Amino acid sequence: MLLDPQRDYDLIGDVHGCAHSLECLLERLGYRQQAGVWRHPRRMAVFLGDIIDRGPRIREALHLVHGMVDAGQAQCIMGNHEFNALGWETPSPEGSGRQFVREHSPRHARQLQETLQQFDAHPVDWRDFLGWFHELPLLLDGERFRVVHACWDNQLIAQLRGQFHDARIDRAFVQASASHGSFAHQVFDRLLRGLNMRLPDGLAMTGDDGLTRSFFRSKFWEESPQTYGDIVFQPDALPEQVAGQPLSASEKANLLHYPLEEPLLFVGHYWRRGEPAPLRPNLACLDYSAVNQGKLTAYRLDRETRLDPQKFVWVDVESQETSR
Repeated sequence: MLLDPQRDYDLIGDVHGCAHSLECLLERLGYRQQAGVWRHPRRMAVFLGDIIDRGPRIREALHLVHGMVDAGQAQCIMGNHEFNALGWETPSPEGSGRQFVREHSPRHARQLQETLQQFDAHPVDWRDFLGWFHELPLLLDGERFRVVHACWDNQLIAQLRGQFHDARIDRAFVQASASHGSFAHQVFDRLLRGLNMRLPDGLAMTGDDGLTRSFFRSKFWEESPQTYGDIVFQPDALPEQVAGQPLSASEKANLLHYPLEEPLLFVGHYWRRGEPAPLRPNLACLDYSAVNQGKLTAYRLDRETRLDPQKFVWVDVESQETSR
C-alpha cells in the first residue's frame, strides 16, 4: 500500500494499551478531538502496530486508533502482538499437529492476558477488532519513506507483494504460518519480529520481561559487523563472553543490511530506552518502552529525506497513565 509522498505524517510507536498517554501525545502533536475522532487539519498519523497487550487501557487505545483510521485521519500497520492475537484465535489447518496457529501455551497466554481480560465483558468488540486486524497491512511504502513493525526485508517484501499487492493478508495466509519454515511463517517472523540470532553454544537468557530465550534481537543495518556485540539490538545486554565472540562466515551471510541510500524507514518493536534519536540518518525506531514507564514516541515527518533529531516528540508514560 502506498502512502501519499506529498502529505505530512506523524509516525507513532508502540502504544501497548497506553490510551491516556496517546491522547496526550496527539494533543502535543496538534490533534484535537472532533465528533469523537482525533483530527489534524493538515497531517495524518501512522501507527506502527502493537496497539494491544500489556497496558492498562487496551480497549480504549484500539477504539481511538480504529476511529482515526476509519475516519481517514490515520493509518495503522500490523504489529507482532496483533498477529499473535490472530494466531491465538485462528484454528490451524488440518494435519498441522496443533489446534491453533498460536499454541495456547502458558507463555503465550501470559503475553495476551491483559488484552483478553480487558475484553472479557466485551466479546462482540473483541470479534470486531480481530476482523480489523486482518485488514491491517504488514507495511506501508510512501516512496520517500517506509513503515514496517520490525524489519524491512526487500526480498521477502517483493515476494509478499506478488501475492498481496497492498500487503494485506488473508485468513488462509495466517493459517499457513502455523507451518514453521513456510513462506507465511517467514514473512510474519521477519517483518513483525525482526532479525533474530541464536545464542552460541546452546546458551539462553532471561530478559527483563521474565521470558527465557535462546536467541537475541539483532540489527538489520550494520555494515560490517564482526562480533555478536556489534549486532545486538535489545534492552538486555549480552553476556560479556558472548558479546566479544566473532561472528562466523555463515552468520554474517544470514544478516541483512538496510543501506543508507534507501528511503527513510520507521520501525517499532525494539523496547528502546533513553531519549529518542535516529539510529542512522535514514532509520528510526519509535518504540521507547512506553508501557514500561518509558516514552510514547512520535516523529513529525514533513518533506525531509534525512531524519532530523529535533523532530522526535514524546510523552513520559507513567505520569500520563496515572493522572487521568
